[in-house]
Amino acid sequence: MTDVAFIDDDENLRAANVQALLLAGLTVSPYASAVAALDEIDAEFTGVVVTDVRMPRVDGLELFRRLRRIDPEIPVILITGHGDIAMAVDAMREGAYDFLAKPYASDRLLGSIRHALDQRRLVLENRALRRAMTAAADDNPLIGTDPRIEQLRQTLRQIANADVDALIEGETGSGKDVAANALHRWSRRAARPFVAVNCGALPETMIESELFGHEAGAFTGALKKRIGRIEYAQGGTLFLDEIEAMSPALQVKLLRVLETRQITPLGTNDIRNVDIRIVAATKTDLPTLVKQGSFREDLYYRLHVVAIKIPPLRERRSDIPLLFGHFLSHAAKRFNREPPSIGHTERRYLQNHLWPGNVRELAHYAERVALGFANDSTPSPHTSDGMTLPKRIEAFEAELIREALATHRGDVQKTIEMLGIPRKTFYDKLHRHSIDQTKYRSQD
Repeated sequence: MTDVAFIDDDENLRAANVQALLLAGLTVSPYASAVAALDEIDAEFTGVVVTDVRMPRVDGLELFRRLRRIDPEIPVILITGHGDIAMAVDAMREGAYDFLAKPYASDRLLGSIRHALDQRRLVLENRALRRAMTAAADDNPLIGTDPRIEQLRQTLRQIANADVDALIEGETGSGKDVAANALHRWSRRAARPFVAVNCGALPETMIESELFGHEAGAFTGALKKRIGRIEYAQGGTLFLDEIEAMSPALQVKLLRVLETRQITPLGTNDIRNVDIRIVAATKTDLPTLVKQGSFREDLYYRLHVVAIKIPPLRERRSDIPLLFGHFLSHAAKRFNREPPSIGHTERRYLQNHLWPGNVRELAHYAERVALGFANDSTPSPHTSDGMTLPKRIEAFEAELIREALATHRGDVQKTIEMLGIPRKTFYDKLHRHSIDQTKYRSQD
């Protein structure tokens, strides 16, 4: 990526400025004419244009106006002689970013470029978020380009019409319900009900009646007949979230449903056939519960015919901007507001936060941003609820490395000196934490 397109027909001045910018750590593309620069700059240009005003054929002001037609948000810095200052001021009224009168200090030029780069980066990131908002179509609820998410979508589509029961494993807030819903929507059962039951949210005294239903008079307070969730899901999908919270007695009855596809509501001896797919979800390690005796081994293996793992958000950080854009768009529509532009605070938080609450936490953060409350309610990026001490130390180490890279704009030598570690150790840690240092090259 190019930080600066520097245009000046004076070869000596062009070479001197390019050398100064290179020494400052910027990537520069020099051009002897505006025509040559126009051939290579498009709306995806990531940098800043610095151009002399007085040039043959196409001068700097005409170049600025042509760039405005390509993308009005490309920052253009004009270099002027004293006689051209009035024209430069007019150009700034039209949208030029800045102008420098000759002779100018290199620090003055460098400071203007760095600020303009920062603005350009925000513009492009906001555009990417807006594209993400429109790209996240409702028929593709599992948003992301990470290979693990792509594999998850592929797996769900492969088994959607196989009509087998499934177990979805993942941390709290990682999207287990979204995966279950996608499995239903992509199956032949899509036209029938998708019935979700949170086994951990229902009192033990009620969950059996909720699942299996009851006849009038089956127990005290049963004034009328009730169709249970299992029967209500006839032809569709029954989603049992937090299956680990189900009591041992109810596990036995669920196992029978899985094996026979039959139920007997409370208060009757009638046996009713049900045609359903059962998708269970858990946030805990069921084999550990099996060893402890709190979860039936036969039920676990009956559900584990197809096991689907949802990766936590911290393991697919490249999807965070895409997900955030989607959630921000939905939040803005719900609150009847325009999606706000994303500034430094939000961008840094998205990059550095550990997201212990996973996708659900990200969605709530997007709601706060849409309402304008992000700065007031943003927790510390060191938040690590529910993580073990070694995991917290690793996450903190990764955050420090990212901050050092951002501070030195991807300069490896300066980053190593700041961290005080050998080069080999530095690269080992980059690999361990899946950090791509090239992403920081254009950051301040």
